[in-house]
Amino acid sequence: MSTLETSPAALTCVSGGDEGPVRGRVLEPRSVPLGGQRAMTVRRTLPQRTKSLIGAWCFVDHYGPDDVSATGGMQVAGHPHTGLQTVSWLFSGEIEHRDTSGAHAHIRPGELNLMTAGSGIAHSEYSTPATRVLHGVQLWVALPDEHRFVDAGFENYAPPVLDHGGARVLVFLGSLLGQTSPVRTYTPLLGAEITLPPGATLRLDVDPAFEHGVLVDTGEVVVAGATGTPGQLVCQDTGSQQLTIEVSGTAQARVLLLGGEPLGEQIIMWWNFIGRTFEEIVAYRAQWQHERAHQERNEPSRYGRFPNQWRETLPAPELPNGRLRPRG
Repeated sequence: MSTLETSPAALTCVSGGDEGPVRGRVLEPRSVPLGGQRAMTVRRTLPQRTKSLIGAWCFVDHYGPDDVSATGGMQVAGHPHTGLQTVSWLFSGEIEHRDTSGAHAHIRPGELNLMTAGSGIAHSEYSTPATRVLHGVQLWVALPDEHRFVDAGFENYAPPVLDHGGARVLVFLGSLLGQTSPVRTYTPLLGAEITLPPGATLRLDVDPAFEHGVLVDTGEVVVAGATGTPGQLVCQDTGSQQLTIEVSGTAQARVLLLGGEPLGEQIIMWWNFIGRTFEEIVAYRAQWQHERAHQERNEPSRYGRFPNQWRETLPAPELPNGRLRPRG
């Protein structure tokens, strides 16, 4: 997914250096329209000024359930990425994905679709005509410095459904409850969908080197003493060997559990790019604009050959006036 803000802020994200404790902290989402008069709106909980990353997870968008007849669904034309992996996960609906690595896939509920941008890739995402209700998340993972220029690629994985004491668990990244995802990541990560019945309490043994975030999709839960409601992200710091999710209220709860070892690096995020310096971001933007204008020349390309099905691509926004200087 692209961030379609016309004036995106340039953010320097610092792993492990955010101000204040994060144990039991609740992060509120902000609403971001994905463009157009009937724009589908997403709820963005990461990054924030007070919390940049959870492990290497650096971007969390949560959307739906949306009636696509009213919102137009997801209509995101070709756009670039660098220095990250995108994680697409749906609860309902279907999205057609094409990218410049040659991948063409349909994203469906309960299936992980992971795209590695590495040194550069471009992709498009459109909800399919059969989709009536679109509901899911789009997540980004920052690649560590030593791997951020890996080759672009795409993987699909449908994790088995695990019943753990009445909890329905799908482990799509990392390891949990004896289940391990085969999908490659470049830092230690955890990603799982968990559905719990009313009144349930789930105690999970977790890696104390990981920080964790619980994104609430439905219901109400208590994590690390903090209550999370739909759209909120509840964070638990490193140092805990157990993570407990308690369902409060009378409805079942569905959450995404995200975790990972702190990245330990500064990253700069602007639009759809992740880099380490402002000069890199400027270069990524210039290369994208050039390739949009000159695909027919068969020149060496950072972002790859555009699929024949593409009729349009997204222009990059204007850069901010001031030079971004890393902090921390």
